[in-house]
Amino acid sequence: MPLTDLFAKNLKPAPKTKRYNDERGLCLEMNKNGGKWWRFRYSFQQKQKMISLGVYPDVSLKMARERRDEARRLLAEGMDPSQVRKAEKLQEAMEAATFEMVAREWHAKFRVSWSNGHALRIMRRLENDAFPWIGRSPIANISPPELLEVVRRVESRGAIETAHRLLQNCGQVFRYAVATGRAERDPSSDLKGALSPSPVKHHPSITNPKEVTGLLRAIDDYRGSLIVRCALRFAYLTFVRPGELRHAEWSEIDLEESQWRIPAEKMKMREQHIVPLSTQALEILDELRPLTGQGRYVDLPQFLWTRS
Repeated sequence: MPLTDLFAKNLKPAPKTKRYNDERGLCLEMNKNGGKWWRFRYSFQQKQKMISLGVYPDVSLKMARERRDEARRLLAEGMDPSQVRKAEKLQEAMEAATFEMVAREWHAKFRVSWSNGHALRIMRRLENDAFPWIGRSPIANISPPELLEVVRRVESRGAIETAHRLLQNCGQVFRYAVATGRAERDPSSDLKGALSPSPVKHHPSITNPKEVTGLLRAIDDYRGSLIVRCALRFAYLTFVRPGELRHAEWSEIDLEESQWRIPAEKMKMREQHIVPLSTQALEILDELRPLTGQGRYVDLPQFLWTRS
C-alpha cells in the first residue's frame, strides 16, 4: 500500500531501524533516533543497490517520488543512478574549487617541509601575481592561454626569473588539484618554452677558508627536516655532484669497507667512482637508515638542489 504524508509525519521511532515501502522501489527508512530517510532500492547489472533521496520532511513524499522517477529514467537509459550522482558531486566540487582555495590548501600542506622564508616567498608570489587574475576562477576551468596571460604579465615587467618561478608554483598547485580530484589536468605542462629563457646566473665559489667555516656552521645550525640536514652534511663530506648525491642507492654503500661505490653509468666519465666514507659520513647514513633503509634510494632530497 502506498505511503501518505500523514503516515510519514506521524511515524514514531522503533527500537531498530525499519523501512516502510511505498511504490516502485521507494521506501521510507526510520532509524531509532527518529531520523526519516527516503531510500530507492534498485537492481543494476544484477546487483542490488540503494541510494538516498533525502530526509523527510525537508523532502516531501511528492519530491521523493519525483526523484525516484528520475532514477528509474536513468536505469531505463542504462545508467547507474549511484554513479551518476557521484559524477554530479564531483563536477560540483570541481566547480566550487577556485584556484586560490586550492593554492592555499596546497601551500598549507607542504610548507612544513620549507623554510619560513621560502614559504613566504611562494605565497607572496601567488598573492601578487596570480590570485588577482585567476584566484576566483574554478581551477578545473583554467586553460593554458589564461595561465600564460598571467605569467606573461610578470614577464612583461622584466621579471623573467619570477615569471618562471610563478609558472612552476602554479603547476604544483594544478597537479595537487588533479591528485585531489578538483581538476583533470595541469595546463602549465602545455606552456613549456612559452616564456623567455631565464638569465643564467653564475654563483661564485667560496675560496676563503674563513668563509667556508661560516658555511659549515650554517649547515650544522640548520633546523629543517632531518633528511635535508643529512643531505647538506653528507654533501660536504663526500664532494660528489648533486645528481650523484640525489641518486645514491643503499646497494652502493659498503659499510665494511667504508666506501660508496658509484656505478660507471652514473658518472660523467663512465667509470666507477669510489668515495671513501668518513666516520661522520657513516654516522649520517646510520641516521637515515631507519627512515629510508627499506627503499632503494638513500633519498637525499632532490628539491634541496632545485628549490627557489
